[in-house]
Amino acid sequence: KMTLLLTLVTLISAFGSSFQYGYNVSVINSPAPYMQDFYNQTYFNRSGVPMDSGFQTLLWSLTVSMYPLGGFFGSLMVWPLVNNCGRKGTLLINNLFSITAAILMGTSELAKTFEVIILSRVIMGIYAGLASNVVPMFLGEISPKNLRGAIGIVPQLFITLGILVAQILGLNSILGNAKGWPVLLALTGIPSLIQLLILPLFPESPRYLLIQKGTEERARQALQKLRGWDDVDDEIEEMRQEDQSEKEKGHFSVLSLCTFRGLRWQLISIVVMMMGQQLSGVNAIFYYADRIFQSAGVDSNSVQYVTVSIGGINVIMTLLAVFIVESLGRRILLLAGFGLCCVSCAVLTLALSLQTTVSWMSYLSIVCVIVYIVGHAIGASPIPFVMITEMFLQSSRPAAFTVGGSVHWLCNFTVGLVFLYMEAGLGPYSFLIFCAICLATIVYIFFIVPETKNKTFMEINRIMARRNKVDIQEDKEELKDFQAVPDGQAEKNISSSAL
Repeated sequence: KMTLLLTLVTLISAFGSSFQYGYNVSVINSPAPYMQDFYNQTYFNRSGVPMDSGFQTLLWSLTVSMYPLGGFFGSLMVWPLVNNCGRKGTLLINNLFSITAAILMGTSELAKTFEVIILSRVIMGIYAGLASNVVPMFLGEISPKNLRGAIGIVPQLFITLGILVAQILGLNSILGNAKGWPVLLALTGIPSLIQLLILPLFPESPRYLLIQKGTEERARQALQKLRGWDDVDDEIEEMRQEDQSEKEKGHFSVLSLCTFRGLRWQLISIVVMMMGQQLSGVNAIFYYADRIFQSAGVDSNSVQYVTVSIGGINVIMTLLAVFIVESLGRRILLLAGFGLCCVSCAVLTLALSLQTTVSWMSYLSIVCVIVYIVGHAIGASPIPFVMITEMFLQSSRPAAFTVGGSVHWLCNFTVGLVFLYMEAGLGPYSFLIFCAICLATIVYIFFIVPETKNKTFMEINRIMARRNKVDIQEDKEELKDFQAVPDGQAEKNISSSAL
């Protein structure tokens, strides 16, 4: 059941970390003209000449793209940090990045320096890269198996909430103006400060304590607190089994994970889902949304309110996913999510092409945008991170998150960099590329990715062992061995069958 303590840990972790990831994705969209004026004015005050428009475009694209690039660097830090400092420890250390960046961005106008904003975007990206991987890992490890999917989607819910709050605070009438933008950028430090003060009161991941630290007593105490009852023997036993089967392999580095045959399909699945998630065009849809609404006759002053309402739809649909993922399962949501994205990209291409000749096509394109956002929110955005937690065991999970996170942020960076050129060259037909990527992802998920709902990490590992051509007969033998023979011998059987 969902205890009060588990609820609080989930909310504080997601609010203190995932929320800022979303907030910083969209925080610079609304105040962009005022920030660019500040860049211009600062440059003029220093050099006495106005800034060249090409240089201004370069500076602004750096301001935008340094965030996902920082996210990539942050993902590379996941593996060493979570293994050495624990999951909770890493989240606490990570807050220092966010608070530093918030102070720098908030004081940049006073200090008359735009370079600091660009540097802060890198620091904030490192923060988001760590947060986007460590929070799902931490929450996945402390959740009971029947709630793991629902709790695993909560970080994504807070990412969408962060985007929505940044859109609301970024309205011209609130902080998206010449006076308010430094405050808007600095607010990101507040959730981190709250997390820094409250998270130390909660327990560390029991799996980390037992399997990686070998302190069973502390793991038992942490688990009892999280579950709200004393009898946690079954879960401790399941962790011991996992520990036993992992002993021979030791901890996977990123390199050993990439070359280990026993985890080949898990790794390919994570890479495909992460690429599908980012290359399916979600950033492009957000980018295009304003223009689509304007061409549909929405007044340019009202466009920002329409963007906020799209942010609202995103939050509501992600919240729905939290409630339906345990009944419908992961696979259905992934297939339905990517399916909706695929269809809406195809129809959107048609609608945008015919917009000038058929009057009602602009309304169809608005429907396509909404359907796309719904699809991404219920499946493509939240589920891949849940799957990384579920498809890997304790020894390989940090390395898997490092790989998955790096792919996530590199693809995010690539889309940000390439989309403007794609749009210039292909116009509305650029959505056909996204349509094809969604379709390819659906086919892969349909044939390869198993349902992981309500299964223990060991059960999921056995399903994937068969896919990795670990013989099923051997697999059954291995389970018998596991129960029947002494520990050391069982380990040998497992490792030999896994290899």
